[in-house]
Amino acid sequence: MADDSFDSPKAAQETIESDLSAIGPDRSLLIVDDDKSFLTRLARSMETHGFIVTTAQSVAEGLAEIAQSPPAYAVIDMRLADGNGLDVISELKAKRPDARGVILTGYGNIVTAVTAVKLGAFDYLAKPADADEIFHALMATNHDKAELPENPMSADRVRWEHIQRIYELCGRNVSETARRLNMHRRTLQRILAKRAPR
Repeated sequence: MADDSFDSPKAAQETIESDLSAIGPDRSLLIVDDDKSFLTRLARSMETHGFIVTTAQSVAEGLAEIAQSPPAYAVIDMRLADGNGLDVISELKAKRPDARGVILTGYGNIVTAVTAVKLGAFDYLAKPADADEIFHALMATNHDKAELPENPMSADRVRWEHIQRIYELCGRNVSETARRLNMHRRTLQRILAKRAPR
């Protein structure tokens, strides 16, 4: 995590005032992550920046917080024990279209980045992201949509990435993955045994 210490009390005060004016009048921030130590550190850092932080450790808790009071800002881990963080970002945008949400993931790829942005995420950061990176992503004003990549993945690679993602979400269970993808088990096994296409 970034070091949130300051050189002097005056510098600290100026930084806090600058952060508060950037955040705006509604300083509510929801952080959803099932890594408790990361969640605690990030919550503390975001409070230092001036946010009023609420935390959740699952999709269910995140959805409950949004139903109760949709926040102005959100930082949501993509892979949670009980489901996908994209469900939380989607619900947040439905309840509060002006909210700014950032998706965090340790499993970054272009396919899920585009999906996250389509569902309403303002940005997409790969873990480990520090508090300053996350703060700047929440405050950014110059990117409302994902940029077109220089070298986009081939259609074969996109298909392979999607299959890998479903396989991981199914706990690496071949039979369950094949059922979910409506694919023959042997066909899936052949795809999983091959290297990723370019």
